[in-house]
Amino acid sequence: MPSSAPDAGITALPLPTGFAVGPVNCYLIEDDPLTLVDAGPNSGTALDALETMLAQRGRRVEDLERIVISHQHMDHLGLVGILARRSGAEVAAFGPLAPWLAIYGDAMEADDRFSESLMARHGIPSDVRYALRSMSRVMRGWGAPATVTNELVEGSTLEFADRTLHVHHRPGHSPSDLVLHDRERGLLLAADHLIKHISSNPLITRPLDGSMERPHALEIYLESMRATRAMDLELVLAGHGDPIEDHRTLLDERFRGHERRADKLAGLIAARPSTAHELAHELWGSVAVTQAYLTLSEIIGHTDLLLADGRAVEVVDDEGVARFTAA
Repeated sequence: MPSSAPDAGITALPLPTGFAVGPVNCYLIEDDPLTLVDAGPNSGTALDALETMLAQRGRRVEDLERIVISHQHMDHLGLVGILARRSGAEVAAFGPLAPWLAIYGDAMEADDRFSESLMARHGIPSDVRYALRSMSRVMRGWGAPATVTNELVEGSTLEFADRTLHVHHRPGHSPSDLVLHDRERGLLLAADHLIKHISSNPLITRPLDGSMERPHALEIYLESMRATRAMDLELVLAGHGDPIEDHRTLLDERFRGHERRADKLAGLIAARPSTAHELAHELWGSVAVTQAYLTLSEIIGHTDLLLADGRAVEVVDDEGVARFTAA
């Protein structure tokens, strides 16, 4: 069993993102075919860093034969189109993500309309929604369209000369999250499904089938985490930060954290009926404005748990704004 990524023939290539989460870990699998898992944001700085780190391994972008996209967030897929054009590499990703990625700009616009509607329903003021929409348009440049040539689904495999990676769909952080399991080595390439130093946000995202029905992202994510907890793993390689050596202990703490958050919200709702945005303010203050959609996703996820347990009720007033009250 590997004690580190290099022992497994995998090299972490941390690329700068410009985002608060810090560098994104892309992984070079030095096997046949030469494979890069994730590609960093669409920036000259990230591309320069990638070329430098590849050169340190005696490799070039043009040597890549396969690129795997772990999920749809721009810090993981921004350079895929450029790298694929330069190398001719196969591009592998979750099958339902392929149409979304092919029309990246239009897909992001539709995602923003979905998000804006959700924010309005849950009490985020119009000026905050406008500011977030403007910021999103600017940030889209970190991503770019690409063509998926190998559509992966649950149960797919990626074959190499010296390993097989089993593909598992683990939605929750996004609808398209994939993890890659090397059963022989007890190793999981987990991207943002599981990160050691922070809890991955269960972002509420427009479904990939184009519907406008809101997914219960946290409930979906908890189910995915339970599936990962059941796996026998020696090492988890995350999309940001350090490797994880005891995934079950970390996941158990995450489960307890979500229970504590739900209990806290139940107390706040019992004190007075509140919108999700008001609840976010209670917990995080001004962060509920600067990171309004992240905090909203977190609150709605936990109120979903309370609603499922019969501990809260969602009431929509005449102006279309939802408030939560104690059951």
